[in-house]
Amino acid sequence: MTPPGAFWKEKSVFVTGATGLVGSWLVRDLVDCGAKVVALVLDADPYSELYLSGCVQRVHVVNGRLEDYSTVERAIVAHECDTIFHLGAQAIVSVAQRSPLATLETNVRGTWNVLEACRLHGDLVKRVVVASSDKAYGENPTLPYTEEMPLQGRQPYEVSKSCADLIAQSYFHSYSLPVAVARCGNIFGGGDLNWTRIVPGTIRALYRGEAPLIRSDGRYVRDYLYVKDVSCAYLSLAEHLSSKQVSGESFNFSPESQVAVLEIVDKIRRLMKCEHIQPNVLNLARGEIRNQYLSSEKSQRILHWRAAYSLERGLAETIDWYTKFFAEGRS
Repeated sequence: MTPPGAFWKEKSVFVTGATGLVGSWLVRDLVDCGAKVVALVLDADPYSELYLSGCVQRVHVVNGRLEDYSTVERAIVAHECDTIFHLGAQAIVSVAQRSPLATLETNVRGTWNVLEACRLHGDLVKRVVVASSDKAYGENPTLPYTEEMPLQGRQPYEVSKSCADLIAQSYFHSYSLPVAVARCGNIFGGGDLNWTRIVPGTIRALYRGEAPLIRSDGRYVRDYLYVKDVSCAYLSLAEHLSSKQVSGESFNFSPESQVAVLEIVDKIRRLMKCEHIQPNVLNLARGEIRNQYLSSEKSQRILHWRAAYSLERGLAETIDWYTKFFAEGRS
């Protein structure tokens, strides 16, 4: 049997969004497996897990924007990248609501820039994974989402993910680009410094002895997938891209255990021994889909992927990460 990770030894891999939550953990997994990683970095963020872990010292950094085609093409060509993980995006729903143009520029133009560079340099590029989202499906009364459902985003962030997803499929069907799309629900884990998200925001509030803020009514239902499981999902998808069952396809990744916002806040309160601190339910959320969760039957059947972490185990590791982060005077 091939040892775990042997597939990636000496592969040249380009990762967009390398300083983000998933990108940071994915880069670490890749370099640990012996890959040569090229990371697209817009701004050097010392609080990103990519920098905190020291992993940035083990990769080739290309500075620039996804919206700049020449930067993307140069990174792929100069480093002779055979694998592309396109994770770069504006990923905050509320930011997209306030600034749709910037979000569409990054998420849509950025995606076609990556895919066009891969098309033009098909002699180099052997596999491309595009990170999409459950938001690409838009609102649908039939749950869980399955891959054959239509992509019908309505709000700006949803639309940007629907578009990026469809563009990726177009490049497969029109140009036979070896690309596959990964759709995940809510991703959590150490290194997410967007404090408006429910997991890091709740952990920080409880660490400070403050009431966690819940923007919705607390009953919105989501998948919550631990970042280490997401990294494994992306790696598995790329490793299988030579298969006709995978290239040109989209795959959902989910723990298949849905949780309401209030439930996940309660789990964090128990794990942090802060049951005495009650959350503050603001009920101010607007433009967000109420219930979203995915079926990962296709990923289980074709990729043999399953989430390895329970929600509680993932949350416990995440709490440990933030506890160390805050203890060092960061916030």
